[in-house]
Amino acid sequence: MKLKRTLKYLLLLILLSSLGFLYGFSNHRNGEKKVEKINIDFESDENNFLTHGMVNKLLIQNDKSVQNQAKSVIDLYRLEKEILKNPYIEKASLFITIDGTLNSLIKQRTPIARVIADDETYYLDSQGVKVPLSDNYSARVPLITGVQKDQNLGEVNQLLRKIIADDFLKKEIVGIHFENSKECLLTVRSGNYKVEFGGLQEIDQKFRKLKAFYNKAFRDSTIHKYKTINIKYHNQVVGVK
Repeated sequence: MKLKRTLKYLLLLILLSSLGFLYGFSNHRNGEKKVEKINIDFESDENNFLTHGMVNKLLIQNDKSVQNQAKSVIDLYRLEKEILKNPYIEKASLFITIDGTLNSLIKQRTPIARVIADDETYYLDSQGVKVPLSDNYSARVPLITGVQKDQNLGEVNQLLRKIIADDFLKKEIVGIHFENSKECLLTVRSGNYKVEFGGLQEIDQKFRKLKAFYNKAFRDSTIHKYKTINIKYHNQVVGVK
């Protein structure tokens, strides 16, 4: 009985050792397999600023393309960090399949405004990050002028996010000018008048007032008679003809 139990444990040990050897051998062979193909996909098929070739050139390790390098030497984490240094890339996810294909899923930054400041011009993305202009693509987004160096772009971004979340405002508002670091003036698509928005407080309430004013002014066709529409004061809209 004792011998039988010993043989049973010995057989189990041999089986486990064999499985470990086979796993190690398979893992070694898999690691030695080379990256034979690079597949690049853009999230939501958006690659306005970037091309597949531009991303491919970012996939560099040991001063050469990762293609034809052994899978075991590819540091995916480091490659992702290098890719994210590109100012047009918001997220990057890399993985290698068993057949030796390196898959790259790239999310491009989404510009929501173009900012013209005293010393620089750039896009502002949905995360409030500055994105440089590109020779490959010019985004049709609201133009922001009068931004001061010390101005809080987070507050500006909050206003922009409210605009792009509303289908009407997204089409209507084409420009934002800061007369100082605290108050802004909106340029609209529907006419030559300006909208005095004021400070970046009570944003939702101000846009509700503007849309209510529009509803009446468009209905009675008086909208084009106005030079300015002031919505910065609490609970009132002042239209100047």
